[in-house]
Amino acid sequence: MTPILWTAEDAAAATRGRVTDSSWRATGVSIDSRTVQPGDLFVAIQGPSFDGHDFVAHALAVGASAALVSRAPVGVTDNAPLLIVDDTLAALADLGRVARRRMPGRVIGVTGSVGKTGTKEVLRHCLSAQGRTFATEGSLNNHWGVPLSLARLPQDREYAVFELGMNHAGELTPLSGLVRPEVAVITTVEAAHLEFFATVEAIADAKAEIFTGMAPGGVAVLNHDNPHFVRLSKAARDHGLRVLGFGSHDDSDARLIECALHATGSTVTALIEGERIQYHLALPGRHWVMNSLAVLLAVRATGGDHAAAADALANVTPVKGRGTRTQIRLDQGVFTLIDESYNASPVSVAASIDVLGAAEPGMGGRRIVALGDMRELGGMADTLHAELATPLQRARIDSVYCCGPHMRRLWENLPAGMRGHYAEDSKTLAALLAAELRSGDVVLVKGSAGSRMGLVVEALGALDHRTENSQPPAAVNGQRG
Repeated sequence: MTPILWTAEDAAAATRGRVTDSSWRATGVSIDSRTVQPGDLFVAIQGPSFDGHDFVAHALAVGASAALVSRAPVGVTDNAPLLIVDDTLAALADLGRVARRRMPGRVIGVTGSVGKTGTKEVLRHCLSAQGRTFATEGSLNNHWGVPLSLARLPQDREYAVFELGMNHAGELTPLSGLVRPEVAVITTVEAAHLEFFATVEAIADAKAEIFTGMAPGGVAVLNHDNPHFVRLSKAARDHGLRVLGFGSHDDSDARLIECALHATGSTVTALIEGERIQYHLALPGRHWVMNSLAVLLAVRATGGDHAAAADALANVTPVKGRGTRTQIRLDQGVFTLIDESYNASPVSVAASIDVLGAAEPGMGGRRIVALGDMRELGGMADTLHAELATPLQRARIDSVYCCGPHMRRLWENLPAGMRGHYAEDSKTLAALLAAELRSGDVVLVKGSAGSRMGLVVEALGALDHRTENSQPPAAVNGQRG
């Protein structure tokens, strides 16, 4: 039986609102009428291009238990179950605040320039084997996603993991105040969102805002190999937090001793606060090795079993758009599609290129990458795109397909023999790439969300030659396509 998240009485008390019907019970919370499930409390948020009040009637018609509104919606009956407040977004935050207060378990907050969502998902995976665990769905990490995630938090969870994101200074402070993490993980600080920050140091200071919602005695898990470790450590200690570092640095609390990188994973030996441990990580790339150290430290800091978490790393699977591998069948054989289409920054693109470089193409196959623009890089955008030529050559990539105005700079900086095709947009690039793939190829697709590289992934997936009754595309490492 699905547990009750909110009664009408509890929700009204949390939001200081007024209910038109006190009998409803909510088993979920939604702000999207397209995905409302029976039993959800639908929250009518007013966004820059839509107003949720316009969709209240539809949400109730498909089974929402009630709607949180700031005015009478059009098309609903006088006796419709409504919770009426002054400001629905503020009321959503109120629900989140109360949900956090009534949950007795341990709470982890995750932020960083790259690796937030993946690290959050690995923490979910590892902790779920040790107790009832809740985590942010997808990338609901902003000013409405975080309170929505908190409002969905059941009271009986033993662990909860929340992703916190930002692209401007001042954004993490209110989010951390809502989540109030006991453990904060900052995966790394890199040159992302440079359009909105004068320096990378300023990005580090903005990431350190995650500490502002933490009580003294909490734990900050920081990347000891990052140039901003000292800066972040000082900020954490100024808030009364204990600092744990991870990386290959000799003083790391989770210190990498050695790792063997393979095409679909790694074998890792590390010291976790002095204890030697060896484990297999079913996610490829050195960046994932480092993130796994952060995960083990965070699990240990919550009182969890880090050795059991290390065992669980052997069967973790990548998140959609962040490294899923799918075998696509052509008439003459198969090629491998690596989907990294969700987002991109200079450091994450370089890491993904290294993963592609470690992949072994099939007979007659090639290593191919399709890249869309990296966004929010400001005046450094063209330079940072052009500089990707170096990791591409180092990884022995056979053919590079690019789209977007900034990727044009990379295209021009590549040796002629590495150029596949350039296109202005991802839809055009998808058709060019799809026409030239062959059996044995390994294809990596990556770009910022705004570059719409998901269209390339969809086009390549559509090449799959299977009968109507055949199984879905086989996925490497247990991940479904």
